[in-house]
Amino acid sequence: MIRFITIDDEPLAREGILLNAEEVDFLVPAGEFGNPVKANSFLQKNEVDLIFLDIQMPGMNGLDFLKSLKNPPLTILTTAHSEFALEGFNLNVVDYLLKPVRMDRFLKAVNKAAELFYAKKTTQQSEQNRSGTAVSNVFIKSNRKYIKLKISDIILIEGMKDYVMVHTENERHPVAMNLKTFTAGLPENTFARINKSYVVNVNHIREIADNHVKIGKENLSIGRSYKDDFLNNHILKKLIDRN
Repeated sequence: MIRFITIDDEPLAREGILLNAEEVDFLVPAGEFGNPVKANSFLQKNEVDLIFLDIQMPGMNGLDFLKSLKNPPLTILTTAHSEFALEGFNLNVVDYLLKPVRMDRFLKAVNKAAELFYAKKTTQQSEQNRSGTAVSNVFIKSNRKYIKLKISDIILIEGMKDYVMVHTENERHPVAMNLKTFTAGLPENTFARINKSYVVNVNHIREIADNHVKIGKENLSIGRSYKDDFLNNHILKKLIDRN
């Protein structure tokens, strides 16, 4: 989910953003503000992923406010004046919406924001994995939705031609990403590749015998070139030793 706030001195403009956001299941409103000063106080104490920011407001305009933030959230500018577009993009905003905001443009902007948000999450997860920091969840984009999964719930990942299928106990989630790229965002020793097409969560393995792995509802073969690395997985070895 993406938590957002709206900053605009026009109440009707804020209401319009909120009404559009109600139609998008991954957007969660966290607050609305009539000026940047009140929003700034909120941002100091609360985590926000996205700002819908008006440009022309009394006191401080939106661009000056954005420049004042040390680590600004993703930002979508909203304004009735197109002449500020270039300066806005120089500040690395996600998009620039002209009022009145049409729903098709709103969707295009928030989908772009979501792509950037979850790409950043994936990068952070990969960095945490490399540093040894515990990671308990992963975000995936499946069937045009962004889903947060517990890593412990993932049983296996199946590599298909143009995507992967993420298997949990009761669900299957297609993700438009190759197997190598997807698994790069997962804890290295919790998941092990057993053949060209499958990566498994070693904590869900029920049996290893005759070069096959029983996991979930599947009985999968262990590829010859993957066997040594798989059997030397240190979490798997701990589980075997424990039993």
